Amino acid sequence: MEFNVDYDHRLDSRGQDPDTHSPTLKSQHQLLWSKPLPNGTLFDLQPERGKYLVHKSNLGEFHLSSDTISHSLRDQKRMKFLIDQIPAAELDEFQSIGSVIGAKILFPGNRIDGQATINAARGFSSRLNDRFDLSLECIRLHYLGNSNPLEPTLSLYSEFFRLFENFEGYVQFFLLQDLVSEKCTEVKFFLPHDSSFEGSPRPDSVDSYMQYKNNTIDFVKARNSRIQSWVEANL
Repeated sequence: MEFNVDYDHRLDSRGQDPDTHSPTLKSQHQLLWSKPLPNGTLFDLQPERGKYLVHKSNLGEFHLSSDTISHSLRDQKRMKFLIDQIPAAELDEFQSIGSVIGAKILFPGNRIDGQATINAARGFSSRLNDRFDLSLECIRLHYLGNSNPLEPTLSLYSEFFRLFENFEGYVQFFLLQDLVSEKCTEVKFFLPHDSSFEGSPRPDSVDSYMQYKNNTIDFVKARNSRIQSWVEANL
């Protein structure tokens, strides 16, 4: 298949959630992330009936699902007071950039002991508000063995995170280098971050919303370019 990093996955999802219903997105995920892990083992991903993408090997069985990592916050009721002040064209641009492969990632999709998945936990967390930069910081802290708002959920999927050996391995595998410092010791946040996670993760003014929007879009575009370079070199 032709790999178009700018393809809008809303186009073939029949009006439903592209993370579940876009065949193009699933194919792109399968092509991108079926590659060697840091230990050299091929992380082969295959579609399976009733599931999204599955890896089975002597490393274990991993059921993965797609998640969007760019959110306009347009549909959040608590953000309506602010969203109403943002021009519709700005919001449309934000939603469009969230529909390309650079704004998508795979997380374990199977529930364990009836607990929330990573996708659900980051969406429900009032300390993260579904922001991927804050979620990535939680993953960084998880690899360090430090507490974070997502730790109860991340620890359920510790076998998945061990596949990448450390945070740098995770970042490099999923081509997330544009959201971290050169040595992967810090996350580049979309908005100023309180390391205690006690501050609100939501923009509280038009200026802070535009900062959040522009930084998110810059990251997605940079990651899209990085994915394009990887595709040209490997597929």
